[in-house]
Amino acid sequence: MNERWADLAARLGSALVMVAVGVWAIWMGGHVFHIVVGLICGLMVWELVRMLVSEDSRLAIQLGGVAALAVLLAIYLPLLFVAPLLIAPAIVGYTQLPRHKLLYAGFTVLILAASYGMMHVRDDLGFGWLVWLVMIVVVTDVAGYFAGRIFGGPKFWPSISPKKTWSGTSAGWAGAALVGVFFAVNSGMWGAILLASIVLSFSSQMGDIAESAIKRKMAVKDSSNLIPGHGGALDRFDGMLGASVAFLVIELLFGFPWATL
Repeated sequence: MNERWADLAARLGSALVMVAVGVWAIWMGGHVFHIVVGLICGLMVWELVRMLVSEDSRLAIQLGGVAALAVLLAIYLPLLFVAPLLIAPAIVGYTQLPRHKLLYAGFTVLILAASYGMMHVRDDLGFGWLVWLVMIVVVTDVAGYFAGRIFGGPKFWPSISPKKTWSGTSAGWAGAALVGVFFAVNSGMWGAILLASIVLSFSSQMGDIAESAIKRKMAVKDSSNLIPGHGGALDRFDGMLGASVAFLVIELLFGFPWATL
């Protein structure tokens, strides 16, 4: 098999399992979805600490647990408590980590805000809008993966993510626009949903870039080896971090979305 496609079989196998679990959790919603998102949130913080302070596995487990608990409490408590809970794990870790404190704190807030955002979308906006958000991230990633390997070409940001190309990046935007067209048929929000789809696609790629920057700084290939062909939870869900937080910002600024799916 061509070296460019060497990881394809493992990626597909793992992707099928993740899709099955993800579809089930999203469909179930409620407590089931909250628990799944909380666990993933905890795993991402665990991986982050392991990358930043590799010698302290106990601290990684503790902060991962604190993060999972905080985001689960945030979704069930009144809005007054949300911001303090989403920030608390970052503050706790900042006081405990011997180095890379700001990097940990900033990325941890991103992880918890994105996790809360996904639960909020499912709880308050409904199944359809969360599927739209997830589809944008998945299609952006898949289109970028195949276009980048087929067409290659100039690198998008070689100093941070040497594998990401402009062809893959552009294919991700085009794929997200197609997702927007599909969902616009049901919502009637043609211009808004198309623009939002491309913005969230770009935000997803920026989430990927941000995580790649951390891995490059810490000289690691993957955030962990939990998922065959994909690396760790951060490697797989980095795009969701960027897209979910961007969705929250768009919702706060513009009251988006203005229809149901």
